[in-house]
Amino acid sequence: MKYFLLIFALFFIVACKSKVVETPQQNIKEQSNLLISKNKNADFTTSSELEQIVNYLASDELRGRKTGTDGIEKAAIFIENKFKSYNLKPYFENFRDTYKAGDIDAYNIVGFIEGNDIKLKNEVIIIGAHYDHIGQGQLIKMYGGRLTEIDSIANGANDNASGTSSVLALARYFGEKKSNKRSLMFALYSGEEFGLLGSKHLASKLKAEELNLYTMVNFEMIGVPLNGRDFMAFLSGYDLSNMAFKFNEYVDSNLIGLSDLAKKYNLFRKSDNYPFYEQFNLPCQTVSSCDLSNYEYYHHVDDESDQLDYEFMASLINKLIPAIEKMSKTQTKEIKMNE
Repeated sequence: MKYFLLIFALFFIVACKSKVVETPQQNIKEQSNLLISKNKNADFTTSSELEQIVNYLASDELRGRKTGTDGIEKAAIFIENKFKSYNLKPYFENFRDTYKAGDIDAYNIVGFIEGNDIKLKNEVIIIGAHYDHIGQGQLIKMYGGRLTEIDSIANGANDNASGTSSVLALARYFGEKKSNKRSLMFALYSGEEFGLLGSKHLASKLKAEELNLYTMVNFEMIGVPLNGRDFMAFLSGYDLSNMAFKFNEYVDSNLIGLSDLAKKYNLFRKSDNYPFYEQFNLPCQTVSSCDLSNYEYYHHVDDESDQLDYEFMASLINKLIPAIEKMSKTQTKEIKMNE
């Protein structure tokens, strides 16, 4: 009997020791898995994803994506297929919001994710960018002041395949997570290079329909980092609202700043945010990292996909995701026009 009790006691001690050793290991493993999960969310958008999108939109096949051409039709189909694969729904009867650009049949591409809050879903945040560019013509391509070849295609990688890729990345995130309490509209505009025609049409149409707009965030030329700044991107019309302040607060980082050059050149009025601001008199502003001081290929045939910094782009978008997510969840409309 004593021998049996001794064996039992030894077995109990070993079992307890094993349990004590295993529990911290399990906790470490669980914590590690949690960190990996968090990192996956933090790095949701990858540089390769963005590069793949820009490579296609800025390829010679699309011939510069000029509104009314076969090239922009291919871009539209590409965007529509992306929206479908991300589980977005058309906001209108289908993804195309058609209008006339002079005598040209033109169209914006508009997708929608309804909010998951019974009350807040009636408020809409628009996330947009223009997907058209200037097309082609006999443009001279030069290196170091020396003519090397004739390039007829302005591919528009930074302007604005980069902005389009950011909207698609955000659409994929929210299409997968469905974490937005407010409804999100994803709008890609054509006709920007003809004078903001697509955004003017959509803004006027939505105003007539009495859309309950909260705010509009536009993306324009985010393909290269700013030089000598302590923030990643600037917001056009910085002083008009508290949007930049709130974005930085939401992510606890100096993410968005003021560009004096953007203010000098009045870029606020020159991108697709402006028609929405005119119609709704609400914070409708553009996120950009190009204020014409850090990219020499604006409307240039050398605005090619190999000129962009995709690691920077991915980092910027991944940092913006929680800002937009928070914006979609606040119980009150925290982003407001400054008085």
